[in-house]
Amino acid sequence: MLSSRQYIVSHAPFWHNGTAVHHRNYNWLLALLPAVAAGLTYFGVPALGVICLAVSSAIFWEWLITTVARRPVTVGDGNAALVGLIFGLLLPATAPWWLVITGTFIAILIGQQVFGGIGGNPFNPAALAWAIIFLSWKTFLDFDSMLVNYSFNFAPYHPLVALKAFGPQAVARIPLGDLFLGKQVGGIGTTCGLALVLGGIWLMARGIVRWEIPLSFLAGVFVSAFIFHVAAPESFSGPLFHIMAGYTLFGAFFLAPEDSSSPVNFLPMLIYGATGGIMTILIRNIGAYPDGVIFAILVINLINPLIDKIRPKRVN
Repeated sequence: MLSSRQYIVSHAPFWHNGTAVHHRNYNWLLALLPAVAAGLTYFGVPALGVICLAVSSAIFWEWLITTVARRPVTVGDGNAALVGLIFGLLLPATAPWWLVITGTFIAILIGQQVFGGIGGNPFNPAALAWAIIFLSWKTFLDFDSMLVNYSFNFAPYHPLVALKAFGPQAVARIPLGDLFLGKQVGGIGTTCGLALVLGGIWLMARGIVRWEIPLSFLAGVFVSAFIFHVAAPESFSGPLFHIMAGYTLFGAFFLAPEDSSSPVNFLPMLIYGATGGIMTILIRNIGAYPDGVIFAILVINLINPLIDKIRPKRVN
């Protein structure tokens, strides 16, 4: 006699849409090309060196680890290249070579391979690597000091650091249009909002990323920053500034929606994204770090399995 016990299988969906892993990864890589182009335009040859080293070392680490572990070599699916590129774009153009290869080693080994490889990682590998590097060698991710010798046609400081140190009045003179076009100090591929939006639109148009996570993330940033600004405009900047500055747009389109560490159901995706946006503003406004995007994303990665169980009850 068959048991009437009902089994619930989680976590991912099992309806195959016909796309392959390499197809998705190559679309991610194409979507990042505008951010790469913007980074090379603003930061030049040193940025190219960091990006090339990040991508090549990530591919090498995945090949080495899978070979030593006697697993199938999967570098051809583009996943290692994607992780390396995302990590490289988060770094300043002056990042030392050893920092880059250490970060990609952490991203590939600790971020993915210890969990069985692609599809099993609970955290975004590039975000996890960045956080560990930041907590270990914070000086090398201080954009103001690392990029002090760069010749920019704008004030060479990170707007979020200025906001934290001097308040909204210090950044009020920075046009939002300049921030959107990349006239701010930051990671190689994280400064130009226009390039990031174009890449995000590409991913959503191709069906690689669902709209719910990026838009709910930005909505969470906007609403929470608006509340802080209305409550104390002399202490907190407005929501558009927070969206344009720092890692916000990069996190919304290229970190939060990572397949393995984000929800797959409609309502959980909205909760997941909005929670990340709210956490970002809480860390920025009342936390210890000027830019809270990476840590906010790691937090929502951690609670993702619980969030993704929120779904309407089955109708019998």
